[in-house]
Amino acid sequence: MNPAPNLVLVGPTGAGKTSIGRRLAERFGLVFVDADQFVEQRTGATIAAIFEHVGEAGFRERERGALAEVLAGDRQLVATGGGAVLDAGNRRLMCERGFVVYLVAGLDAQLRRLGRDRTRPLLQRGDRDQVLRDMAVQREPLYREVADLVMETDQLTASEAAARLGSLLAERWSMSGEVA
Repeated sequence: MNPAPNLVLVGPTGAGKTSIGRRLAERFGLVFVDADQFVEQRTGATIAAIFEHVGEAGFRERERGALAEVLAGDRQLVATGGGAVLDAGNRRLMCERGFVVYLVAGLDAQLRRLGRDRTRPLLQRGDRDQVLRDMAVQREPLYREVADLVMETDQLTASEAAARLGSLLAERWSMSGEVA
């Protein structure tokens, strides 16, 4: 057993962090926190508006503060934004305060899941295929660096993935302070 006070989901956009995370939080009796929604609530602005006004660097600064605030708590399942791992401080905090699960999604699955989504600022430029490929090259090693557990989601529905991941977590993770 690998004890930690929180569960943290990382992975690319379209991997299922939010949809799988909500189901897992319910199963384990955790508070579900979507880090991007938390940023929006704290700033009173959408992610798209933040990107438009202060750029990616300004968003990442707000994301860093939000993750620090959220991960200071316990008994939460935190679905991070796909780029949260870009910051070394975020990666350190995730590892210190959570059992980190990397949800893997290949390019085809991402494109299928994000087909009609127009809310993600980084996907609003150029060729989506190439943007996702470029992000994967940069982020994949960072997801693996922080991961306590890696799970593929490509061929699974959110319910199937949550059930499979729930079983794996029951074997490998315990809440800090609880008897394994």
